[in-house]
Amino acid sequence: MDIQLLLICFLTFVIHIIGTLAYSVRIAGVRTRRIAVSFALFSILVLVSRTSNSFLGPFLAKRVETNLDSVGDALLGDFRWLLVSASIATVAGAFLIPTFQRVFCRAVVHFQVHRSVPKLILHGFFKGGISYVKDVASIPAAKNMTDIRSGHGVSMRITLLNVFATALWTVGVFASLYAGVLDPSVRVTSSTLSSIINGGATIMMAIFIDPHMSGMTDDVVEGKVSESQFRKAIVWLVGSRLAGTLLAQALLVPSAMLIAWVARAI
Repeated sequence: MDIQLLLICFLTFVIHIIGTLAYSVRIAGVRTRRIAVSFALFSILVLVSRTSNSFLGPFLAKRVETNLDSVGDALLGDFRWLLVSASIATVAGAFLIPTFQRVFCRAVVHFQVHRSVPKLILHGFFKGGISYVKDVASIPAAKNMTDIRSGHGVSMRITLLNVFATALWTVGVFASLYAGVLDPSVRVTSSTLSSIINGGATIMMAIFIDPHMSGMTDDVVEGKVSESQFRKAIVWLVGSRLAGTLLAQALLVPSAMLIAWVARAI
C-alpha cells in the first residue's frame, strides 16, 4: 500500500467515523434536551467530513487515471481497501460513541452559556477540554450490548433499510469511478453517475430512516420512549451501518457494471 492509497483510505476513514458518531448526537440531544443545538454544533464535524469528501473524489480519480493501463485487479484491490477503511471507521466510531456523547453534552452546555462557536473551539483545545476527554473516556457498556438480545429497539424494517442505504451510500462514488476502469471509453460519463447508486440511499434515508429516528428522538424527550430503548435502537443502527459497509464489498462490481451500462446507453 503506497502513500497515495493510505491518504485516500484516511479520508474515507474520516468520512465514515464522523457518520457513525452522528448517532451519538441524538443521545446528547436527548440528555441535554437541546436537540437543535446538538445538530447545529455537529455541523462543524459535518464540515470536516464534507471537506474530506471533496478531496477524496479527485484523489481517487487521479489514482484511477494514473493506473488505468495496469491490471484491473490491482485497482479493484484498491477499492476493496477503501471499503475496509469504511468498515474499520464504523467500528472505531462505535467504540468512541460513549466518550463522544459525554464530550458533546458538555459542548452543548458550554454553547448555551457563551453562544459562540469560536469560544467553544478554544475552550475545547486550550482550556481543559482535552483533559476532560481523558476523564470521561470510556468504552461501550457491556449492558448495552447484552440488552440487544431482548429486542431491537427499532423495527427490523428500519434496520434492514439502514443496512442497504449505508451499503449504497458507501459504494456509490467508488462504483462510478470503478465503472471507468471496466469501460474506459465512458470513464468521464461514469464518474458523474454515482447518483444512480447514491440516489437509492438518499431516498431510503430521507423517507424512512431519518424521519423514524427523529420521531423516536422526540418521543424520548417527551417520555414516551425510555432512554434504554433508545440506546438499544442506536446500537442496532450502528450495527446495521457496519453491516452496510460490509455489504458494499459485494455491491461494488455489480454497481460499477450498472453505471457503465447506463453510461453507454445515454
